Amino acid sequence: MSEGIKNKGWTVASAGTGINLALGILYTWSIFKGAIEKSINEGGAGAFNWDIAKLNDPYSLCCLAFAFSMILAGKCQDKFGPRVTAFIGGILVGLGLLLISQSSSYVNWVVGFGLLVGTGIGFGYSSATPPALKWFPAAKTGLIAGLVVAGFGLASVWSAPTAEYLLKTYGIHQAMLIFGGLFTAVVCGLSLFLVNPPAGYVPGGAAAQLQASTAPQNDAPPSVMMKSDYFWTLWIIYFIAAGVGLMIIGSVSGMAKKSMGDSAFIAVVILAIGNAAGRIVAGIVSDKLGRKATLIGVLLLQAALMIAAIPLVGSATTSALWIVLLATFIGFNYGANLSLFPALTKDRWGLKSFGMNYGILFTAWGLGGFVMSRMQQMLTASTGSFSSAFIIATILLILATVVTLTLKTAEPVAVPEKAEIPEGAIFQPQLGLTMADGGEKIEKDDKKK
Repeated sequence: MSEGIKNKGWTVASAGTGINLALGILYTWSIFKGAIEKSINEGGAGAFNWDIAKLNDPYSLCCLAFAFSMILAGKCQDKFGPRVTAFIGGILVGLGLLLISQSSSYVNWVVGFGLLVGTGIGFGYSSATPPALKWFPAAKTGLIAGLVVAGFGLASVWSAPTAEYLLKTYGIHQAMLIFGGLFTAVVCGLSLFLVNPPAGYVPGGAAAQLQASTAPQNDAPPSVMMKSDYFWTLWIIYFIAAGVGLMIIGSVSGMAKKSMGDSAFIAVVILAIGNAAGRIVAGIVSDKLGRKATLIGVLLLQAALMIAAIPLVGSATTSALWIVLLATFIGFNYGANLSLFPALTKDRWGLKSFGMNYGILFTAWGLGGFVMSRMQQMLTASTGSFSSAFIIATILLILATVVTLTLKTAEPVAVPEKAEIPEGAIFQPQLGLTMADGGEKIEKDDKKK
C-alpha cells in the first residue's frame, strides 16, 4: 500500500507539471504582442488598431486576474479538491482563447486574454502544487514545488516556436483558436490525475508519522496569516521580485529584436529554460541552505543583471550571445521566486489552508506584473528605450534585498488548540467552549483511557 501511495505522489506531481506546461502560454505573450504590433504598423482590413502604449494591457491584466483568481481558486481547491479546480481552469482558458480568436478588438483581447485566460490560469496553477506537496515529506518541499512549477516556466520552450510557426502559417486569430482547443484538452485531461492523499496520511513512513504526531500544530488559516508582519514583508518582496521578472518576460522578444532579428523568439525559449531551471535549483538549494539566504542571492543577482542590461538591450551591435546569456539568468532568477515563495508559505503556515494562503500571497505576483509591465511599456513608448525601466527595477531590487535582510527565519506558527477539560469534570465553562464541546472532549478523553 505504501508503494502505491508513493507512486501516486509522483503521478500527481507529473500531472501538475503537465498542466503548468500548458498554462505557461502567458510567458509567450511577447511573441503575440510582436504580431499585434506588426499588424498595427501594416494596417489594412481587419488589422489591429490599438494605441502602442497599451500593447501590454491584455498581458498586464492577465497577470492581475491570474493572481487574484488564485484566492478564489485556493478556496475552491481547499473545499472541492484540485481535480475540479483544474478542470474549471482548463475550460476558462479555452473560452478566453476562443473569444480573442474571433476579433482584433482591444476590449475583446482585454476580456478574453486578460480576464478569462488569466482566471483560468489561476485556477489551473493553484491546483497543481498543493496536492503534490501533500504526498511528500517536508525535506522535499523545495524540490517538489520547484519541479511542479518548472512546467509553467518551461512552457515557452515548446509554445514559443509553435506560436511562431502558427502565426506565420495561419495568422494570429487561427493560432489562438488552435491553442484554445489544445489547452482545454490537455488541462482538463490531466486534471483527472490530481488527487489529495487520504485523510491522516503522513508522508515518509512510520518515523515521519511519529514526528508529526508530536510536532506543534502549524496549520494557520488566512485570518492568522494576514495579521503577521512576516506576511506583509513577504508580500512586498514578492511584488518587486516577480514584477521585475514579468516586466522582462512581457517584452523579451522586442528587447532581443535588434540583436537577433527574426530569431528573437529564441530569447523567449532561452529565458523559459532559465525560468524552469531556477525553480528547480532554487528549490533544492533552499532545502539545504535555507529560504532566506537563497532569496537574498537571487535578488542581488537580478539587480546586477538589470544594470548589465542597460547597455546591452536595444543595441544593434550587441552580440546575440550576450542577449541569450542575459535572458537565461534573468529567467533563472525570476523562476527561483516561484519555488521559494510557495515553500516559505508552506513552512510558515502549513498545508491545511495552503491553497488559500498562497493565493493571497500570490496577489503580490499579479500586482507586481501589472504595475511593472505597464510602466515599462509606457516608458519605452515615450522614450524609445528600455533603460529607464531597468534603472527603476535595479533600485527596487536593492530595496527588496534590504527588506529581506530584516526577515526572520520562517518558523511554523503555532495555532492555539481548544482548552483541555480537567479529568473528572462533567463540564467546566471555558472561553469558546460550549456544552457540546465539553461533552465531546470528555468523550474523547474517556476513549483514550
